[in-house]
Amino acid sequence: MADTQMERTENFLRVLSEGSGVSGYESSLAPFLEKEFSAWADRVYTDKFGNLYAGKDGKSGKYTVMLAAHMDEVGLVVTQVDERGFVRFTDVAGIDARTLLGQEVVIHGGREVAGVIGSMPPHLLRATEVGQALRMENLGVDVALPAEAARALIQVGDIITIKRRVRKLLNQVLAGKAFDDRAGVAVMAVCLEELSERNFQPNVVAVATAQEEVGLRGALTAAFSLHPDLGIAIDVTHAAGPDSPAALELGKGPAIALGANIHPAIYRQLVETARSARLPYQVEPIPGTSGTDAWTMQVSREGIPTGLLSVPLRYMHTSVETLDLQDVVLTGKLLAEFIADLPEEGEELLCF
Repeated sequence: MADTQMERTENFLRVLSEGSGVSGYESSLAPFLEKEFSAWADRVYTDKFGNLYAGKDGKSGKYTVMLAAHMDEVGLVVTQVDERGFVRFTDVAGIDARTLLGQEVVIHGGREVAGVIGSMPPHLLRATEVGQALRMENLGVDVALPAEAARALIQVGDIITIKRRVRKLLNQVLAGKAFDDRAGVAVMAVCLEELSERNFQPNVVAVATAQEEVGLRGALTAAFSLHPDLGIAIDVTHAAGPDSPAALELGKGPAIALGANIHPAIYRQLVETARSARLPYQVEPIPGTSGTDAWTMQVSREGIPTGLLSVPLRYMHTSVETLDLQDVVLTGKLLAEFIADLPEEGEELLCF
């Protein structure tokens, strides 16, 4: 595995992670993605919903493969500036409230305002409250302003993001926010780079989807618009961590999903490709819906044969989501190998 590709992927993921793009407010990421994807794609464009597309033409172009990874992140939204100037909030898309106390944040209003999330210190709690989980309504953002000045800068509905830089741990492991699912967007970048060195048959459209965390909406609109013949979603999935029952592990390669949300022929081909290319992989059985862009792709229009690749991740929906950078690169390589192995006619593959 070339160090240069690892470095490019790390830098790409670092910029995305440290950027801001809560569900419904992803547009600030588009200029960076347009520039980066243009290096590997034949065309890059956005749609009215906020999805970003990177298209790459295949040798025959007789059918289209859609790749989807969401670029939105979980976050917070202002609900009130109280009489003492503290900013009250609620969550957008399921942020883990247990991790909020003590976080540095940025409020995105007319201008960016820095703050910290605080609550009553343990010294002042009643005996019955000690050891109890904090509720979001007991937290507030301290922006160090009196109420009138705070209200002049901050409005109800302003988005709040956690301020967190990516931290590199040992063994190519990274920790940061919004790896769910900007790691998947990085996977698509690796895939397009790899395809630049390969012959492949179908047209490929990689879509950085919007508003996945609030209802898989971007993939729904993109799949309806593209009407692809085959779809692969790229997301993250739970990896084993402290006191976690998850069976998947960091550094063991991508997780290939199987279950009702996955076309069995695509699952088989992904496994065969991984084996023939000698790429490590893990298997993830998923009963019912996967809760990823794979679900909306599968049921779009008359139905789209769909697969799912996932990067193992610890501490999902926190600001210290943790993954192995090698898994990101390996997932991109497997995806490119899979596409390069596809036949000239898509129907040849899709038999149960």
